[in-house]
Amino acid sequence: MAAFNLTLSDPSTFILMGIPGLEAAHIWISIPFSMSYIIGLLGNFTVLFVVYKEQTLHKPMYLLLCMLALTDIGMSTSIVPKALCIFWFNLKGITVGGCFTQMFFLHAVSVMKSAVLVTMSFDRYIAICSPLRYATILTNTRVAKLGLVGLMRAVLYALPMPLLLRRLPFCANRIIPHTYCEHIAVAKISCGDITVNRMYGLVLGFVFIGSDLTLIALSYGLIIRAVLRISSKGAHQKALSTCTAHICVILMSYASNLFSNLTHRFGQGIAPHVHIILANLYFFVPPMLNPIIYGVKTQELREKLGKYTCRR
Repeated sequence: MAAFNLTLSDPSTFILMGIPGLEAAHIWISIPFSMSYIIGLLGNFTVLFVVYKEQTLHKPMYLLLCMLALTDIGMSTSIVPKALCIFWFNLKGITVGGCFTQMFFLHAVSVMKSAVLVTMSFDRYIAICSPLRYATILTNTRVAKLGLVGLMRAVLYALPMPLLLRRLPFCANRIIPHTYCEHIAVAKISCGDITVNRMYGLVLGFVFIGSDLTLIALSYGLIIRAVLRISSKGAHQKALSTCTAHICVILMSYASNLFSNLTHRFGQGIAPHVHIILANLYFFVPPMLNPIIYGVKTQELREKLGKYTCRR
């Protein structure tokens, strides 16, 4: 307790409380957290390893899958180790610089992941609607350039957040009721005016997420129109099956992300522990399930993975 009070009075430190109201259950909550994190790391690193080793998988689709795996690893690694330190060892202190760094990576990786999902929907659109031109439109070099643009966009989105927080005064209350440094959660403990922070997070968040969702919806609208023009039922099923994995990943990612953003701003009636648990799901459930979904639904990847599994 003395160490906690010392940390609390330190102006260079914030306190992450974990899940308020469920402190007694932190050890039990850490079990699904840690298991999901380990499974996610194993699955995503397996995807990276198989694609790297197999020359036949050096294609735009699998390059995008590797980008998705890297963003999933980055997202979960940004918060789960610190959350486990809170749950297991009661190490709740985090420096202001460490908090702002975590915040930057969380938001940058989230926006980068959204850009990857948009590019993957474009990839599926070209593969189904213009299969003969696929190899000329989507090359590995072009996909790498799109990834670089997505990374630059993510950095430009996330960089102002810690800069906006640095201008705010933080008084006696330095306790963040969360497992990680989320932008609005940190801004709320300030004793200054956080209107600019609220507006930036809300407007820019919806601009980026809204534009990405619009592009994804447009891609799948064109895909559905192209599929309906195909007379063969077998061709219908084959075309749609190539999109199933991507649709599942989109639903998981955007639903949890939108819920977290909206409840931070408008969810006063939601119990804090419910909001925090559901907000954390975004960072460790999709990274755990994405490699499983793609491993099951993508035949070529499944066959290559089976080759290494059988060899072992």
